[in-house]
Amino acid sequence: MKIQHQQLEQLTTAIFAAAGCQADEAARIGHYLTEANLVGHDSHGVIRVPFYIEWLRAGKVVANQQLSVLFENEVIAVVDGNYGFGQSLGEQATRLGIEKSAKHGVSVIALRNAGHLGRIGDWPLMAANANLASLHFVNTSGAGILVAPFGGIQRRLSADPIAAGIPVAGGEPILVDLSCCTIAEGKVRVALNKGGQVPEGCLIDSKGQPTTDPKVFYGTPPGSILSIANHKGYALGIMTELLAGALTSAGASNPANANRLGNGMLSIYLNPALFQAEPAFAAEVRRFIDWVRSSEKADPNGEILMPGEIELKTKAKRSRDGIELDAKTWQGLVDTAASLNVPVAAH
Repeated sequence: MKIQHQQLEQLTTAIFAAAGCQADEAARIGHYLTEANLVGHDSHGVIRVPFYIEWLRAGKVVANQQLSVLFENEVIAVVDGNYGFGQSLGEQATRLGIEKSAKHGVSVIALRNAGHLGRIGDWPLMAANANLASLHFVNTSGAGILVAPFGGIQRRLSADPIAAGIPVAGGEPILVDLSCCTIAEGKVRVALNKGGQVPEGCLIDSKGQPTTDPKVFYGTPPGSILSIANHKGYALGIMTELLAGALTSAGASNPANANRLGNGMLSIYLNPALFQAEPAFAAEVRRFIDWVRSSEKADPNGEILMPGEIELKTKAKRSRDGIELDAKTWQGLVDTAASLNVPVAAH
């Protein structure tokens, strides 16, 4: 079925408001989850709603939390999210990084004990819209252990997303948002909900054999996700675990925390205006983009896109045509809404 994004955002917001989130937090969660669907990252969209509400009821995530500042100076802040909703805490942490970097040229924010931060690309996009470059490392300690180490067949690492953004004068930011593993767990769940398969080279079963069946991943014993580019992605995942987990004190992947999903995020913000004359940076960014695009195309009818452009194209299409939801994801929304006495319009 298809649903217009405004209706989907309104329904999602209403669900979280009914569950006890204050109006601004409910709206924030509704916005970011729907935005993930809009740009094509269904794995981080409204498919998460039933799980978020389940965690809220179980006390594994806490509504209406503000960051607790554990240490702060002009350019560094170490903050604790108190297991609040990641869509609130991610925005709060990013605003803090923007404020410090705007004044001092650089800032580093170490966030620990955040609920699921959602689509990590939201945070460098927010910084780029404030004319800042940024780099973000994220890990999950506990319930999000999903990935086998290179040479191993059992889960030991989290998905370990890395995201970065660069502002582009007069244009849309360059936005990178990727995991150190071959596929997001949410995309495996999307495939499961649709009754489909995942691409080859993404999953192994509990004995280390390749599989494309999402049911195997969630089996007993479970399968594992593989790293991107074999040992290279594995190396990036190790670094992300240690920067986002150990350095922030969130903890690197640890089975002792398996009863709760908590994200750690290390974010670095850079203000180009304090590194050089601002027009020079903007001009060099534009020159380089033009140079890359000037390559002869492999397909004469194809395009050479900057990172983030495919999401913009998807957003334009889905804003016009609606967001396609599989029956299981939609039913999960309907059932969650019903459990909170939130009315759902017929579709």
